[in-house]
Amino acid sequence: MYKYRVRPGYGSDKLLIEFVKGVEKDTFLKDIKEALSQINLKFEETEDLWMNNEVLYHINSSEGKFSLLKDVWDCAFIMADENQEFVKRIDHILSKNECFIREEFDYSKHESGKK
Repeated sequence: MYKYRVRPGYGSDKLLIEFVKGVEKDTFLKDIKEALSQINLKFEETEDLWMNNEVLYHINSSEGKFSLLKDVWDCAFIMADENQEFVKRIDHILSKNECFIREEFDYSKHESGKK
């Protein structure tokens, strides 16, 4: 099982999807591809951000472009700053998949000043 939540980025009002459990699995990328297969993913470019121990995947799909950031600390994020509706669409698809569980995000603790 993978757990994720939809939340604003740090210091931003742009939504992203943060994976909070399961990223350490060797099958994480394969399972994401499979879960999102209905939108025809195509991994276009991979950037190895070695100074930050991260890999950034630039992905195109039948419904738009997005990025998937994965780091060595078992964190992963899906980001589509220019297409926020697409983040919601990906959330909807993942929420219908039995391998993914959506956790609610506590907006009261978000750094927007509401602490």
